[in-house]
Amino acid sequence: MITLAALATAFLERPGLSQNTLRSYQSTLMPLLCEYGRWSIEIINRQVLSEYLNLLTDVSYTTHHRHQAVITALFNFAVDLGYLKSNPVAGLRRRKPNREQGEHAKLEAVRYLTLNQLSILYHVIKKDVRMSALVRLLHSSGARIAEVLALNLEQIDFNSRNFQVVGKGNKQRWCFYSEAAQKSLNHYLKYYRHLNHPALFTAQQPKTLIVSRLSYRMAHKSWTSLIGNVTELQGVRLHDLRHTFATERVGLMGIEELRALMGHESIQTTLRYQKVTPQRAEEVAHKAFNSLPNFCE
Repeated sequence: MITLAALATAFLERPGLSQNTLRSYQSTLMPLLCEYGRWSIEIINRQVLSEYLNLLTDVSYTTHHRHQAVITALFNFAVDLGYLKSNPVAGLRRRKPNREQGEHAKLEAVRYLTLNQLSILYHVIKKDVRMSALVRLLHSSGARIAEVLALNLEQIDFNSRNFQVVGKGNKQRWCFYSEAAQKSLNHYLKYYRHLNHPALFTAQQPKTLIVSRLSYRMAHKSWTSLIGNVTELQGVRLHDLRHTFATERVGLMGIEELRALMGHESIQTTLRYQKVTPQRAEEVAHKAFNSLPNFCE
């Protein structure tokens, strides 16, 4: 079996690495190789690597994250080459900032769609009636994709434009959707939904013609095929529609009301939408410039 040192050598000799990346990888991996370079990677398990990372107490949490990321990439490389069946550090939690040492988490923007991205998205999905209805329902209700895909047609109140879902913790909550979503839903229901299944969103196997509930896998496949080649939508996820819903409503309602609509167990989860990130601050500032009177004219 290959040693950790031999694996690291092959990892660093891959074509396409810039000199800066190479130097960063080398300096990050050197302490690990000093400890376990001669070990076979087969016996370097999750516990060994966790203990190694826990002993890196003299580095900042951001540097600690880099160490973990490089080690993860190294063992992913081993999996890709067939030396290991799985990565021993896959899914390992990252170290949190130590506030006593003055460390603070970096302000990260919630991943939501801008007005320009929404405009592009709605133009792109017009060709897929089912996806158009699904996207509008997700965006206007703030429901999770799994919650919407679990809905049956009979659970939708078309008069009041609402539905009830069972969210995390098996808790029920009401969701409300827009008139635009209603129109999109009506079009989908009239011409495209399969009638012989109770699910709101249905799918049919092309060969067997069996009708079933639309799965997340199929929804995600349709989503990626529609937005995959659109530069402005690269990296956008279906779940980001839920973040967009919450971001749009911050300041328009109380935080407790937003918490109820989102189905958050902890108020801290809802409060993150109130954090003004640089990107959000710029959007709000320009919006204010356009709406306030210009006294310089």
